[in-house]
Amino acid sequence: MILVAGPYRSGTGDDPARLAAHVRAMNETALSLFRAGHLPVTGEALALPLLEVAGSTRTGDALFDEIFHPVSELLLSRCDAVLRIGGPSAGADMMVEQARAAGKGVYADLVEIPVAR
Repeated sequence: MILVAGPYRSGTGDDPARLAAHVRAMNETALSLFRAGHLPVTGEALALPLLEVAGSTRTGDALFDEIFHPVSELLLSRCDAVLRIGGPSAGADMMVEQARAAGKGVYADLVEIPVAR
């Protein structure tokens, strides 16, 4: 299981279309990982539905802070590796640091990851 970590809010000004573009980039990468035989995951895939149900009204509100990064941190604890994509992102960089500290694989490009099937 590989966590795809990339920018979500960085450089978006919290514009919904730009946030969605970042999610799309992570999902496209996740699809490539899946087709290579891996189980890809993103924190956004788990956190965003929880935020909606919890009643979050905007990116960066108190519920966002309670849920968004903690979900990714818990998810990372179950993953074998992290694939860091995209541009600047403090949150994605934090996932890389935590993965390294836990002895997990850290990749910066899809081509570094061996095909699993």
